[in-house]
Amino acid sequence: MCKSCKGKFYMTTAIAYTSGKPHIGNTYEIVLADAIARFKRQEGYDVYFQTGTDEHGQKIELKAQAAGVTPKEYVDKVAGEVKAIWDLMNTSYDNFVRTTDADHEAQVQKIFKRLYEQGDIYKGYYEGLYCTPCESFFTESQLVDGKCPDCGGEVQPAKEEAYFFKMSKYADRLIEHINKHPEFIQPVARKNEMMNNFLLPGLQDLCVSRTSFSWGIPVDFDPKHVVYVWLDALTNYITKIGYDADGNSTELFQKNWPADLHLIGKDIIRFHTIYWPIFLMALDLPLPKQVFGHPWLLQGEGKMSKSKGNVLYADELVEMFGVDAVRYFVLHEMPFDNDGVISWELMVERMNSDLANTLGNLVNRTISMSNKYFGGVVINKSVAEPVDDQLKEIVTGARDKVAAKMADLRVADAISEVFTLFKRCNKYIDETMPWVLAKDEATQDRLATVLYNLVESIGIGANLIAAFMPETSEKILAMLNDSARDYEDLAAFGLREDGIRVTDKPEILFERLKLENVMKKVEELHPSKADDQAEDSSASESKDANEAVEDAQVIDIEAKEEITFEDFGKMQFQVGEIIACEAVKKSKKLLCSQVKIGSQVKQIVSGIKKYYTPEEMVGKKVMVLVNLKPAKLAGVLSEGMLLCAEDADGNLALVVPEREMPAGAEIC
Repeated sequence: MCKSCKGKFYMTTAIAYTSGKPHIGNTYEIVLADAIARFKRQEGYDVYFQTGTDEHGQKIELKAQAAGVTPKEYVDKVAGEVKAIWDLMNTSYDNFVRTTDADHEAQVQKIFKRLYEQGDIYKGYYEGLYCTPCESFFTESQLVDGKCPDCGGEVQPAKEEAYFFKMSKYADRLIEHINKHPEFIQPVARKNEMMNNFLLPGLQDLCVSRTSFSWGIPVDFDPKHVVYVWLDALTNYITKIGYDADGNSTELFQKNWPADLHLIGKDIIRFHTIYWPIFLMALDLPLPKQVFGHPWLLQGEGKMSKSKGNVLYADELVEMFGVDAVRYFVLHEMPFDNDGVISWELMVERMNSDLANTLGNLVNRTISMSNKYFGGVVINKSVAEPVDDQLKEIVTGARDKVAAKMADLRVADAISEVFTLFKRCNKYIDETMPWVLAKDEATQDRLATVLYNLVESIGIGANLIAAFMPETSEKILAMLNDSARDYEDLAAFGLREDGIRVTDKPEILFERLKLENVMKKVEELHPSKADDQAEDSSASESKDANEAVEDAQVIDIEAKEEITFEDFGKMQFQVGEIIACEAVKKSKKLLCSQVKIGSQVKQIVSGIKKYYTPEEMVGKKVMVLVNLKPAKLAGVLSEGMLLCAEDADGNLALVVPEREMPAGAEIC
């Protein structure tokens, strides 16, 4: 809560494509958006949070045919599943859009006709290579190894009559906007990718209608055409808050547009930062203030895919761990601009260490001691010691640290700041030893002060955790007999009134789990697909060394000539941090990375473009051969070598430190 309103904040997610049930990687986005929306409300903003489903296109038509139902029946079912999962995850959206909604369809037809009549759309023929899953056309030069550059899937030759949007008409204006508004596309790596790979080389006109399928919004003046999915889907951000192409837009639209934040996955950032802004320019509307392309949540360091059999679903995870534990995990484990990884092992580890121990045990111990020593009554006797000031400094400073991280959309860092508060409370218990104070009548007032400080600190922490773990926040505050506080009061210590009782019996917030028990449930849900990582979870399941060697996948390579230790000593290996990366022009294999090594930055060219995108590289800690003689590759100077491992099929993976190490650390 906040005592004064700071203004409007309109944010959206990408609308989920109704080709199937969303997995946890898809669900991450709605949880991330919800955390941002909840925190903005807590700060005092008037938030309007919109999400929903994208329901037209050839892929839907084909899936409906395979299922023996109509496209509308198919999307009704999947949209229901999407909404059920969004609700399961306790997300506080204000509007759930469906692109099959009649009001949206009517406005899309109006927008298409307006753009056609003002000369931005014209009729022609399209001939190219088409990817059905991505619903995108590509030229031969845009393919990667002959396949779709976005999903890696097969493409098919296609030719059909179509309407086109004159993208090049607005390209210079968009480039100027991006240059003048560096915050428009975030993270910076996404902006660089859009500028260097798409805008600066020159935009082709965009196909905005199709005739080869019928599941879409008809072009009302040429009904054999349906509006192509991107012009249909992207316009939801204005149509569903009341935009009218005839000039009769609602007060809701007038209040909220332009959007303050479009939150989307990095794989569709091109559509939201190039196509969508240009559509808006053509409609003479202001552009959104910021588009954030978040990274992916991966399982086993690979993008989740049903075809790979590595898909996790939110409802299954919630059944195992609970809603707030899943929310905590996906928010905490996702870096700002690098992909995050999810696994059953890591979920169990976080559940036990962060949630059951750091948070749950702290709350339980504090309430139990309050009941044991003072019958649950919490009173500040003001018997202070220097250690109290250290605790209060952390607690009262937490709000602004969290706010600073959230302002930069560094949500994982923000939630870590709150847990720094909880960890400091645990340390405070160890420092003050309430059980020792309780033994001496002379230190009873000091004991009361210590417990008051703990209850007050936990109460502030519970308020700060509300955006990320709303149910847990409510439970903690209820057990403390506390309430949600105004945002302005979260940087103040000592506002809890004396004499208020905590609950008699504290609830166990998070149960500790055993990995082997979790994996048994996984096996029940997905027979024979339980994560192989669990095989090493207990000694009783381990194999002897000979069996392990026989079963393991190994590669034998031809031995090179032996070297001496002096030979090895000539090579200098250090840990480097990639601070920038871009594709080498006119090369299908090379990436050029700027690598921070100690106080220096070296430029290193590597043939790993097939395995890593430039944005995936930024932020990685890597192992570097530093003193390799500089050489030019494809005309670009390279001042070292990134170490990689190669399997029998020639696939490469960067060699990275097992633990967090500073840039410049020597590898020896």
